[in-house]
Amino acid sequence: MEKFVLALDQGTTSSRAIFFDKAGGIHGTAQLEFKQYYPHDGWVEHDPMEILRSQKLAITAAMEAGEISPAMIDSIGITNQRETTVVWDRSTGKPVYNAIVWQCRRTADICERLIANGLSDYVTEHTGLLIDAYFSATKIKWILDNVEGAREKADRGELLFGTIDTWLIWWLTGGAVHATDYSNASRTMLYDIDKLCWDEKIMKVLGIPMSMMPEAKPSSADFGRVAPGIPGLESLAGIPIRGVAGDQQAALFGQGCFSKGQAKNTYGTGCFLMMNTGETSTRSRNGLVATIAWGYDGKVEYALEGSVFNGGSVIKWLRDGLGLIKSAPEVNILAESVKDSGGVLLVPAFTGLGAPYWDMYARGTMVGITRGTTAAHIARAVLDSIAYQVTDLIGAMEDDVGFRLSELRVDGGASVSNILMQTQADMLGANINRPVVVETTALGAAYLAGLYTGFWKDIEDIEDNRKVERVFTPEIGEPERKRRYAEWQRAVERSRSWAN
Repeated sequence: MEKFVLALDQGTTSSRAIFFDKAGGIHGTAQLEFKQYYPHDGWVEHDPMEILRSQKLAITAAMEAGEISPAMIDSIGITNQRETTVVWDRSTGKPVYNAIVWQCRRTADICERLIANGLSDYVTEHTGLLIDAYFSATKIKWILDNVEGAREKADRGELLFGTIDTWLIWWLTGGAVHATDYSNASRTMLYDIDKLCWDEKIMKVLGIPMSMMPEAKPSSADFGRVAPGIPGLESLAGIPIRGVAGDQQAALFGQGCFSKGQAKNTYGTGCFLMMNTGETSTRSRNGLVATIAWGYDGKVEYALEGSVFNGGSVIKWLRDGLGLIKSAPEVNILAESVKDSGGVLLVPAFTGLGAPYWDMYARGTMVGITRGTTAAHIARAVLDSIAYQVTDLIGAMEDDVGFRLSELRVDGGASVSNILMQTQADMLGANINRPVVVETTALGAAYLAGLYTGFWKDIEDIEDNRKVERVFTPEIGEPERKRRYAEWQRAVERSRSWAN
């Protein structure tokens, strides 16, 4: 009987389930979107129970699509939107509040107080991160401070914290396992990435009890088994969960970036550039963050990362907010109908700017509009804005590591856009390498699970699975590249500190 590894890819706007075979091919997939909640300006929430329901439905739909029985499932790997924070009751399993999403900016004032109190250097030294509302730590504090009775329950040991991977593991194992992996732990702003432990000083400053925290494990490890009697998943009882990684680290693994200096960019809701820095954590001078890439085979590997908060979400805004397109792929058709953006530049700082600016108060800005501006020019500016933001990240990363990238491996939903990938190659002056299977986030989680069970023997066993679909090469010269980038930087300056 042929066997498959099931990857659960729980993202910011949808939950997916994908079955992979030994060659890394897809055999059955399903995706369900879920509701986004925006209670106030700059706030973003999800319903954790809705996430759970959508993930369970995706599993059963993927099994049907691939005609896969439970006996054919070797193991489960989980990858997830990172930093998004859930706090729930240990005894009932019910969340005390909605999940606070990584994009949410409600804790900016808490971050400002931490910075004012001189904690910046300590946080960066120990966690590899910058103090920002992006990460989980201040989200936990906000819930404990603002949900009635939450702090008292937490102090009595009655509440648990988890990022979305932990939330899914806890429910899938019937509450038997409260765990995360090193990569997700490293995104909380509470984890010492060199000592591999929760940082007691930061937790004390924020008033977060240690009893809330999950056990942090290697990314390829034993995370328990699906418990009997899970509603909707009864037939999966006993299937082992053996791989867990945050979505960007999983994508780095799935792209086969196993060597120091290899880099990938994921074009998802946000854009996430990550470079493997080997078994040593590297601190950035340019607003990037150091993070754990994964724990595998007795070793911990690290990465440098830059994050763009609004990448593919800008295309969704064009569809749902402005109504200029009816489906995401239409943005390419519209954008290709004009030779350029007609001088229009969009800075999509809808929830602030991430690396290398880290401006919590920047807001979306469109400049260069004339009477001749059309919907097609705006569509082109939307795609350009994604490429320009990634260019910001690459410049910062190249300065940190001291060499220029010759190639960038790409994945994620928006990477299927040829016009966007060509623009990216033009702006970087480097080749853009797109694989046949762009679902590398889910593939990375599957690899981590299957390596633990022996489904794949070792790293070498999976390296040959990666097949290149297309390489985009630069088509403009350095003077034009510099001119475009200078215009972009002018536009960024106009978006800075707008909401302050």
